[in-house]
Amino acid sequence: MSDSVRDVITAVLVLAGALMCFAAGVGLLRFPDVLSRLHAATKPQIFGLMAITADVAVNNLSIGTITLVVAIIFFQSLTAPLAAHLVGRAAYDTQHLRTDLLIADELKPYRDGRGR
Repeated sequence: MSDSVRDVITAVLVLAGALMCFAAGVGLLRFPDVLSRLHAATKPQIFGLMAITADVAVNNLSIGTITLVVAIIFFQSLTAPLAAHLVGRAAYDTQHLRTDLLIADELKPYRDGRGR
């Protein structure tokens, strides 16, 4: 791969990763409640990380680098949604969210004791 093509790919991937990370930061500051902020923090952050690590793989093409990039993306894709779920559940249990923004509250029967 020529250097000019690699530079264009690098610029596109780094710019895409930076924009996604910036969108996650703006979402954390602008969204009104915990659940919305968690959505903004996890989704763009994962895609931004994917773009940046893909750029690392493009610039240093080796088996070790590709293995490391796959491991980073795999474990980050597992841990970020799980952590967001746990924080969201804790916010729900402690009533640190705006219930007027919920479309459907499927956990309410369990919280009130009428569920299982």
